[in-house]
Amino acid sequence: MKRIILTGGGTAGHVTPNIALLPRLKELQYDIHYIGSYNGIEKELIEQFGIPYHGIATGKLRRYFSVQNFTDPFRVLKGLGDARKLVKILKPDVIFSKGGFVSVPVVLAGKSCHVPSIIHESDMTPGLANKLSFSAATKICCNFPETLRYLPEGKAVLTGSPIRQELLTGDKFKAREFLGFTSDKPVILIIGGSLGAVAVNNAVRAILPQLLKKYQVIHLCGKGRLDPTLNHLDGYMQYEYIKDELKDLFAMADVVISRAGANAICELLALHKPNILIPLPTSASRGDQILNARSFERQGFSVVLEEETMTNESLLATVDQVYENRQKYIDAMKQSSQQNSIDTIIDLIESVSRKRK
Repeated sequence: MKRIILTGGGTAGHVTPNIALLPRLKELQYDIHYIGSYNGIEKELIEQFGIPYHGIATGKLRRYFSVQNFTDPFRVLKGLGDARKLVKILKPDVIFSKGGFVSVPVVLAGKSCHVPSIIHESDMTPGLANKLSFSAATKICCNFPETLRYLPEGKAVLTGSPIRQELLTGDKFKAREFLGFTSDKPVILIIGGSLGAVAVNNAVRAILPQLLKKYQVIHLCGKGRLDPTLNHLDGYMQYEYIKDELKDLFAMADVVISRAGANAICELLALHKPNILIPLPTSASRGDQILNARSFERQGFSVVLEEETMTNESLLATVDQVYENRQKYIDAMKQSSQQNSIDTIIDLIESVSRKRK
């Protein structure tokens, strides 16, 4: 039986693409193991799938001053030792890394044990953890055509991001029943991320009276972000977070307003959902969401509104514009070469593991 080690952690975005690969890997009868940090979010997300989970020490290499900068290098070294020990014991045919600092020791351990590794980079410009792993990688997957120029020649492959296939099985009629919505108005879905996005929430709520004249609105506003004063509005439903019904809400949505995290926008691409992206500003991130969003805009998939310059009027006008021209965005997404990312990545895994035999 072929054996694969999956790794990645620190945020859900470094784990969910790995989860998306699980059904196909199981279908191909891979013996799957996961290496993550002792108590990171990846542990909670992965263990529910019944996959053997192995924790290692991990530290973060920061580009800014922190007291932890004095202790984390020792955790990194311990993590490398932990990873080497696990790789020697498990003897995998291949390693697939989704990034995050916990993945670096695993990829480096793979190289030292002559195990090929495939890395996936979600954002337009590579993060530090993946950069540290490039020299040890056999292949490097990416989401954006523009990313190819940042990657080592001969290793880069444009694949797109693997997304959970259950998202493709949504039923808009179930969503309509769940929400109590009617069929005579289009639907806008707002997603602010698992913790919500205050600026996006405030902007949407400021134009709700105008929006609800023409649209019905589903608002996923994040933990602790509900506004009970809006519960009485017809055609408006708000939730902190939706899990099981999310696929049905996507199926019903005519336009989606979202942040521009790489995994989130790749889901919109796979679902062919016309969208408005409001990326995190550089004051709150390294600017990767802005770059991601602009790439999707250049490819004709999205319209971008910058948080700092967005007004109530521009948001409302953009919703109308995207809805009225929705078929243009759908057609552009259908023509994208990044539609079969799971198959492309699995083919890479199979090819790399065969070469090792």
